[in-house]
Amino acid sequence: MEEQFFVKFIHCYFIAFGVIIGGAIIGSIGSFATGDAPLTAMGRIAKSLRIWAIVAAIGGTFDTIAEFEKGLDGQAIDIFKQLLIILSAMGGVKSAILLISWFIQEDVT
Repeated sequence: MEEQFFVKFIHCYFIAFGVIIGGAIIGSIGSFATGDAPLTAMGRIAKSLRIWAIVAAIGGTFDTIAEFEKGLDGQAIDIFKQLLIILSAMGGVKSAILLISWFIQEDVT
């Protein structure tokens, strides 16, 4: 049971990381094709993808809400695990934004 949690924790981090990195890089190709500045577009796209990366990493908001509801009935550890999963996804987003800001030499936030 605990092993599944750590696997999900790591998966959520890297899914959120991948959504930001992949979305920003692939999205900037469209800007390059239209003659806009691709690096500036990378920063703008990464900033707009933040919440979607978290939602994609945790598997949709309804599953998390259902886990919170189940946790309120008795098991407080389930709520704590879901909070850690969300924090893991947020960490993946933050580290991807940091990596992109290093790459484009701009402040993305």
